Amino acid sequence: MPASRRTGEVRRRGDDLLSIGAVLAHLRDDFPEVTISKIRFLEAEGLVEPKRTPSGYRKFSPADLERLAYVLRMQRDHYLPLRVIREHLDAMERGEQPPALPAPDNRPGPLEEADRELVAGYPTAGVRLGRAELLAAAESSERELAEWEAYGLVAAGSDGGFDGETLQIARLVAELGRYGLEPRHLRAMKAAADREVALVEQVVAPLRRHRNPQTRAHAEATARELATLSVRLHAAMVQAGLRPKP
Repeated sequence: MPASRRTGEVRRRGDDLLSIGAVLAHLRDDFPEVTISKIRFLEAEGLVEPKRTPSGYRKFSPADLERLAYVLRMQRDHYLPLRVIREHLDAMERGEQPPALPAPDNRPGPLEEADRELVAGYPTAGVRLGRAELLAAAESSERELAEWEAYGLVAAGSDGGFDGETLQIARLVAELGRYGLEPRHLRAMKAAADREVALVEQVVAPLRRHRNPQTRAHAEATARELATLSVRLHAAMVQAGLRPKP
């Protein structure tokens, strides 16, 4: 059933509040890739603000459900970053017309797709996942996760949890596994990523040691920009290497 019809049914029942699991069930038909972790990420980014029970459980209103569906639709159909989607939502709340949208069939190329994955595809800062939650979100088994850890592809934090970037890595490793690429084959990618991290650190380390808070903030912005450029360069090189030679 389309999310719009489901949302309408929720509204006809009044102001019933939904658990995060119920929200996931309402959204899954139209957005099969959505996960509880993605909903929590969108909450952390301020795109939805569910109520909380005294015991801390999230409770979503019909308006929250509509906002989530709008965000997911803008990401899927128009490849908009969350910053732009937030501007659209703010404009609509003020009763204004949001900016014109790009055509849904204006698909990005491989480099733009890589950028979209960085800004919109997965949870990032502020998200912590337990082991079982990571396995569910990555649709993988404990045996697979243990093997990824053994090869250094993913690692838990000091609290035993995993962040959003680790979830993205886990999903990609699992997807590559479906093509027959095992964790031992991916050690070269991990080693290359470590070298790129070291290169970025060389650039930003002097800025991070600075006493001025603005300079340190500039260091973090520079690190993110260099990481994005590194991903784009890597994608371009892989695409160039795979292109049939004339």
